[in-house]
Amino acid sequence: MAYTLLICALILIVLQAGIIMLLSKRNRELEKKPGSNNPQPQILAKTKQQLYREIARHEATEELLRETQEYMQCIVNSMPYVLVGITPDGYVTHWNNAAEKATGLPAEEALGAHVNQVYPNLPIDVETIESIFSSGLPFHKENVQEGQGSNATFIDITLFPLNAVDIAGAVILAEDVTKRVRVESMMIQNEKMRSLGELAAGLAHEINNPLSGVLNNVQNIFRRTSLELEANKRIADELGIELPKLQAYLEARGIFGFLEKIREAGDRAAQIVTNMLEFSRNNNSTHVATNLLHLVEHSLQLAQNNFELETAEGVEIPRVELNAQKDLPLVVCSSSEIQQVLLNLLSNAAQSFQSNEYGPPLEPVIRINLSTQNNTVILEVSDNGPGIPEPVQKHIFEPFYTTKDVGKGTGLGLSVSYFIITEHHQGTIQVESKAGEGTCFTIKLPISPSPNRLPHIHPTQH
Repeated sequence: MAYTLLICALILIVLQAGIIMLLSKRNRELEKKPGSNNPQPQILAKTKQQLYREIARHEATEELLRETQEYMQCIVNSMPYVLVGITPDGYVTHWNNAAEKATGLPAEEALGAHVNQVYPNLPIDVETIESIFSSGLPFHKENVQEGQGSNATFIDITLFPLNAVDIAGAVILAEDVTKRVRVESMMIQNEKMRSLGELAAGLAHEINNPLSGVLNNVQNIFRRTSLELEANKRIADELGIELPKLQAYLEARGIFGFLEKIREAGDRAAQIVTNMLEFSRNNNSTHVATNLLHLVEHSLQLAQNNFELETAEGVEIPRVELNAQKDLPLVVCSSSEIQQVLLNLLSNAAQSFQSNEYGPPLEPVIRINLSTQNNTVILEVSDNGPGIPEPVQKHIFEPFYTTKDVGKGTGLGLSVSYFIITEHHQGTIQVESKAGEGTCFTIKLPISPSPNRLPHIHPTQH
């Protein structure tokens, strides 16, 4: 565009000079004609007026060109997109304000330099530039990532050649699409959560029937070996069995202990089924004003058994650091669900220390931080384990996605945690990790969620 305006200005200047030369030549010819010593005043005056009009017209045209050029430059610099003009060799000919903000380089330093030097994050090389000139087709690439972790941004890049006979060059247009990419990721995640909910509902109903049979039969065994029921005594007498001795035998052989373990396992399985059903539909659990610090302390007590690490020197327990802001406000939430999320994060942190990637020296630390920001409570659970690779981070909240060995993980823990935080509590959960440095999960919970999402709210303290 700048080349086109410059060429137009040069053409107008040449035309103006040509007109002036033609008028001067006409005056000289008039002077050479017979009687030119006394030219007609009307002819000379008319010629001068024509000359003045042509000069004024070209001056107005030059002013219009300058104003147009300034206007077009203002439009280009006001664009929210990065716009870079380059030569066929890749050297910068134009650099707008958005390009300055994206790279931190002013136009004075960028002009004349190669685009790969001043904007190295662009996935455009010499071969790409040559291909658009040879084919005449633009190059387009979407969702190009810049940065890592929570600081990552995404841009769409378009490179197209200029369609002009006397101008050889190309334009690079880069648009920030970070918000769009994040919204698309959230939509995909929500669809996966919806599919998981339907699957969980089906599994829960299928498991619930045989599980109910197991628990009912265990309960009946306890009842039919009890000394307090008259029916048991009567049938034992009819069969000639001494019921107290039978019960003593069962106790001596640990039969009642086995039955009790079966019942405990059944109760845990029933709780899992309940969670799966809860996961598959809208949350109807009671949300109360909860002290998160007390909830975290209680969760740490429950998770102590999972913290033991077997090392060459024996069993080691990770150091747990709990830092909480003073006077933390109560958070309206489901304490059982938040505790489920906490236990899952603590279990993952402890398991990361047992992975093959976590080598000596073993100095495992789990840190829990509680703070507030505006109307939000921030809960951070971090560790100094081996970290999570970048490709795994992209799928970490997906259902059934796991890097653990078969039989050691279902891939549901973090996806369920994501659902609990985002859907049931209108919060957010994010992960940030670096290889060899550790992992940090950040949960943000609103202190007072929207009442229409919480069917039962009672101002009681956990």
